[in-house]
Amino acid sequence: MAEFDEKEKMPKEALKLAGEVGFGAIYCNEKYGGTSLSRFDAALIFEQLAAGDTSTAAYISIHNMVAWMIDTYGTEELRKKYIPQMAVFNCLGSYCLTEPDSGSDAAALKTKAKRDGDHFIVNGSKAFISGSGESGVYLVMLRHEGKPGPKGIFCLLIEDGIEGFHLGKKEKKLGWNSHPARIITFEDCRVPVSNMIGGETEGFNIAMNGINGGRLNIASCSLGAAQQSLDLAIEHLKIRKQFGKPLSEFQWNQFKLAEMATQLVTSRLIVREAARHLTDNSEHKASMCAMAKLYATDTCFDIVNQALQMFGGYGILKDYPLQQYLRDCRVHQIIEGTNEIMRMLIARDVLTNQNTITG
Repeated sequence: MAEFDEKEKMPKEALKLAGEVGFGAIYCNEKYGGTSLSRFDAALIFEQLAAGDTSTAAYISIHNMVAWMIDTYGTEELRKKYIPQMAVFNCLGSYCLTEPDSGSDAAALKTKAKRDGDHFIVNGSKAFISGSGESGVYLVMLRHEGKPGPKGIFCLLIEDGIEGFHLGKKEKKLGWNSHPARIITFEDCRVPVSNMIGGETEGFNIAMNGINGGRLNIASCSLGAAQQSLDLAIEHLKIRKQFGKPLSEFQWNQFKLAEMATQLVTSRLIVREAARHLTDNSEHKASMCAMAKLYATDTCFDIVNQALQMFGGYGILKDYPLQQYLRDCRVHQIIEGTNEIMRMLIARDVLTNQNTITG
């Protein structure tokens, strides 16, 4: 974990090993090489992966979101072409929604596509694209030229290296350093119409449906980092002595551990409940995933921060993993929709459906 963070290196061999056990297309059809597991199963997987390397687990989540979108909304031809390769990480996937001028306001995206016979001509830019420069395929949200609003958005698969596809410099980030992020620019890229995912007016809904699972997975990644941080803190408190006795015997530390353990369990419960809603396709799945993302990423960041505090000066050293868990978890409060946006989504549903969502 530390090596990939320090060298900003994508762990391709580790990804191949993950592919061997079915983690490249977790909820895709077995017919195409997927594992056909549920969202609940995936939540368990991402929690455990994140305990080992939070940053890489988060990228695997993004890769799986792309594979799921192809499996769910793509044509038979696209499924056969991409999913078997993605399932074993021979082809990496990136998700391209955010732009330099639009993030949370996804419906305001400007990257456009104009129909030209059997192709679309794509122009515009996408920002903060995880895996960019390493991925073989990019699932891109685009606007039909001259069609405003959510109904003007659709999805295209764009392969790396086509003419007019330009990668910006690799960004220097606080966390998530085991996979690159760049701005991507499209300059008169010709993309076959057959690469379209879903219908010509369905892109926004596809994006939102995909991001529900993304939010759940990021919450699960925070759980894994928090659990590992708590375990490390407990071990440290038992060994480290001050004033003639282990730190674990000081009541302040005991009370703080009790709070951290309680916060971790409650975070896990809400993530599992959201996973159930998403698996069952319930009417409140979007709000439940937003709740899980909001609560778990905020709470687990606090757990990691408290664990680091318990390490004292050792906690800020790069020889110890707490600082990396902290940096990676901080990203989770922003990615897949900021936690401020999560509050807006939850409040809107509560005001509309109070009795059914809370009672």
